Amino acid sequence: MATQTTQTTRRLAAAAIATAALLAIAGFTALGSVFEYPQILKEPTADILELYRQHQGAVMAWFVVLMLSAALLAPAGILLGRLAGGSQGRWIARLGVVAAVVQVVGLSRWVLLVPGISRDATDPAGTADAHHSFELVHTWLGTILGETIGYALTAAFTVLITLAVTRAVAPRWMAYLGYLSAALIATGVLIPLGLEAASLTNFAGYVAWCLWLIAMAVYLWRTPRTIPGGPAATGTGQRPAPAPGTASNG
Repeated sequence: MATQTTQTTRRLAAAAIATAALLAIAGFTALGSVFEYPQILKEPTADILELYRQHQGAVMAWFVVLMLSAALLAPAGILLGRLAGGSQGRWIARLGVVAAVVQVVGLSRWVLLVPGISRDATDPAGTADAHHSFELVHTWLGTILGETIGYALTAAFTVLITLAVTRAVAPRWMAYLGYLSAALIATGVLIPLGLEAASLTNFAGYVAWCLWLIAMAVYLWRTPRTIPGGPAATGTGQRPAPAPGTASNG
């Protein structure tokens, strides 16, 4: 029964992370086509809102896709946390949920707030106020919360999964890819400081991260192996204490 439960958890986790990656790829690709995202964010506010109005329905729909992708980090974190077990598993679950909430809130501005702001901007009497509102929302919900804090949480989440899960079920190159994608994603916190190169490294990190998620999903779905210290290995969901004279794997 424990083995069957672990297999179900592995496959649910695989489905969650694969779906998150595929939705992210689809969302970013479509928004890059119809909204020039994310490059458009460097343009003046008036230009951003003008392009947004031209394709509002499609832009909103694809941001909903990105929100769904981000939201899947919560169940993925919970399921992967169960596989890892112990304190690492609990941190994976917590970081997955918090990262999901932060990114969903940040992305939701394009669906909940920007439509009204964009409409107000077409009234000459309210244009200046609308532009100011957009810049506030973009700074606090976008740059600070959804992006900077979101990048840091996603990077930490990825490192923990790599330490606790990837190394146990996948080849060594998968662990290296996990660490590399986390490091590149983390460079995104430097973007607000004006480091232009960080935009490129952050983008490369998310490409690598999506590939890593898909590869992880394949290994989780197919592997019959249990994770050392995980629930199926210990029967309790807690990591066993290392034997005297040995180092813990975590």
